[in-house]
Amino acid sequence: MPMPKHEFTYADYLSWPEGERVEIIEGEAVAVSPAPSRQHQRILGELHAAFHQYLKGKTCDVYMAPFDVRLPKGSEKDDDIRTVVQPDLTVVCDRGKLDDKGCKGSPDLVVEIVSPSSFRHDVLTKLRLYEKAGVREYWIVYPGEKAVLVYKLNAGGKYGEIEPYAAEDTLKVGIFDDLDIHLETVFAE
Repeated sequence: MPMPKHEFTYADYLSWPEGERVEIIEGEAVAVSPAPSRQHQRILGELHAAFHQYLKGKTCDVYMAPFDVRLPKGSEKDDDIRTVVQPDLTVVCDRGKLDDKGCKGSPDLVVEIVSPSSFRHDVLTKLRLYEKAGVREYWIVYPGEKAVLVYKLNAGGKYGEIEPYAAEDTLKVGIFDDLDIHLETVFAE
């Protein structure tokens, strides 16, 4: 008879040693690669700077990893939440979702910057997770290709057509009417 696998919760997560980068996806612990590349960090810094500058004086906030995003399935208490992720970049417009621990509930926009070790996790697992959680806009950034794929929730609560962008493009941020990000700057060497 197969042994039942242990399902982790946010309470377990909080008891783990500090410095270990781990996410929980529907109760399963998933190790996060320890140190992103220099290119990853530079791209993340450029995107964060663009959002940070735009959001000054507005009601939305932007956060860089490590920043815990707890995705409850319903009205779970914190200790019972089975999905905790640390997106590379998180934009939250409902400040009621923010607390000292991070974000509890679906962010408005999430960015993941793909590395060789995170490809499957970011492109398959997290894509489905963010769609199911109702993240309005999900960007997957490919540093080597200097490309961004943008997924936006449609009226049916599903990610519609993929919007691809290359380094020479200007990315129109879907959750804001007047924010354009020049990817040439983001991907500059």
